[in-house]
Amino acid sequence: MPKEAKTTRKAKAGGRRKKDPNAPKRSLSAYMFFANEQRETVRSENPGIAFGQVGKLLGERWKALSPKEKVPYEARAAQDKKRYEEEKAAYLANGGSADYDDDE
Repeated sequence: MPKEAKTTRKAKAGGRRKKDPNAPKRSLSAYMFFANEQRETVRSENPGIAFGQVGKLLGERWKALSPKEKVPYEARAAQDKKRYEEEKAAYLANGGSADYDDDE
């Protein structure tokens, strides 16, 4: 007897909503600013490294940072979050859909 495919609640409800291409881009976290800045360094220090290993090394480096070293990244994340909130408010004020899928 064939196995039944598992379906998620979203799949049963009609699938994932389409993201509005005019909607503002989500803000980046402090870790993402750090990772974007350090990714090429990790790759150059470890030639031939697998994609998953790059992420693992970036995560280890992030955890090894002191709170003081994280401050510039957290400041950039706060600034980007403010930008996102402003763009989101403008988007909704200009007739953007309040139920757009902002989960990336």
